[in-house]
Amino acid sequence: MPLFGSHLSIAGGYYKAAAKAAELGLDTVQIFTKNNNRWQGKELTDEDCRLFREAVAKAGLVLPCSHDSYLINLASPKEDLWQKSVDALTIELERAEALGLEGVVMHPGSFVDDTEQGGLKRIAKGIDEVHQRIAGIHCKLWLETTAGQGTNLGHRFEHLAQILEDVKDAERLGICVDTCHIFAAGYPLVSQEDYNATFAEFDELIGIEKICSFHINDSKKPLGSRVDRHDHIGEGELGLEPFRHLVNDPRFEKLPMYLETKKEKRDDVEMDAINLAVLKGLMKQ
Repeated sequence: MPLFGSHLSIAGGYYKAAAKAAELGLDTVQIFTKNNNRWQGKELTDEDCRLFREAVAKAGLVLPCSHDSYLINLASPKEDLWQKSVDALTIELERAEALGLEGVVMHPGSFVDDTEQGGLKRIAKGIDEVHQRIAGIHCKLWLETTAGQGTNLGHRFEHLAQILEDVKDAERLGICVDTCHIFAAGYPLVSQEDYNATFAEFDELIGIEKICSFHINDSKKPLGSRVDRHDHIGEGELGLEPFRHLVNDPRFEKLPMYLETKKEKRDDVEMDAINLAVLKGLMKQ
């Protein structure tokens, strides 16, 4: 059975996210370890880490992760922003390690006014620099598949394959597959045949064993739109079938799958709970 989770708020304390995950009946949780739209974050205290770790253990959560700041761009052709991004990503990993997280999900980056190849080379160089600074930590970087808006890299499996090839210590990298993103990027998932073909292509170019986690989101925009807009499970352009394929795929039965859908209520029931029930309802007994 997959490990279902959601991205939850740390407002009021990191431990609150773990407690909320338990309340929702989730198996895991994803958080931001700081404000995701700011470079600087409030210092992480020993008490923050202790309370979070205790809450995770009490809730029986496994493989919790974080998502890095949206400001980080290792593909940037601007030297000052690239260096700032390397510094910030290093801190993200240090914070995640202190909290006992398994991975840090990162968007590969945007090449802006340069070229795809230039951006991909800078991403690998930046990851190498981060790895060198924090050689001994357990927490890994998980490169996220993207929808491909603007000059964002990571919307082709070839992009991720090249980063893994160019990075010196690729064993310390994994992939986070976002269902909305790969669909928006042009990879079909709806029929069993298309689903199989998409993951066969992933396996051929990257290796299915590199997948460490999933973001499970439906898409408000159609196949190949290259627009990143999440929707609730079964309510967007993907519909229910891709998620039926995914939650019953034996290759992924032990992997964490995090919801990143809108936090809202329907008939006084939280949508995370509704989405979770839908996903569990798709599982074959």
